[in-house]
Amino acid sequence: MQQTGRKISDLADKLVSAFPGFDLTGQRIAVKLYRLLAEGDPVPVPRLARALNLADETVSAVLSRVPVFYDDQGAVVGFGGLTVAEMPPHVFRVEGRTLYTWCAWDSLFIPSILNKTADVVSRDPITKVPISLTVEPDRVKRISPKGSVVSFLTPDRAFDQSVIVNFCHFVHFFISQEAGRAWTARHAGTFLLSVEDAYALGQLTNARNFGEALTTRVER
Repeated sequence: MQQTGRKISDLADKLVSAFPGFDLTGQRIAVKLYRLLAEGDPVPVPRLARALNLADETVSAVLSRVPVFYDDQGAVVGFGGLTVAEMPPHVFRVEGRTLYTWCAWDSLFIPSILNKTADVVSRDPITKVPISLTVEPDRVKRISPKGSVVSFLTPDRAFDQSVIVNFCHFVHFFISQEAGRAWTARHAGTFLLSVEDAYALGQLTNARNFGEALTTRVER
């Protein structure tokens, strides 16, 4: 099931094409928003703008072009696969804070954006068996069960506010290829990736989507 580097690169191209492109300012906004959300609370747009020394209007204009979810006060609660709202089954713990990801793959690429280690707990939708991982910024350190895999779907449309229904609902962890194949056989267009390939795919898409903004110092 291990994919060739060429196939992973081609899939990265398709994923990046489905995501609205960022200029340098947009990249800074996106990375900072991920890192503020990882603190565990909704992020008001003015707070995000102040953190980057940008106008509120500039930040709002960038966020208007990408899938973002807000609370009743207008603060961001979900962005780019990460949310502070309870959203099982993909639990994503960073520095003792409990967050959630929209799909299995999000939990593999977001630690590199945060430059922090995440402990992930999910559940196989076929067997209902729990799956746990420790994902560091530069590798998947641990996964249990060891034979776990990830289902995937090549995007056939641009990511918008319906991304969770149109993409994320097809991307899960499974405890084995057998369990994964039982699920993909019933969902047209889906296929399996090893956890290692899914992680490598995330590294490629991170670099292409967020560029030099990823090297910004993480405040402690």
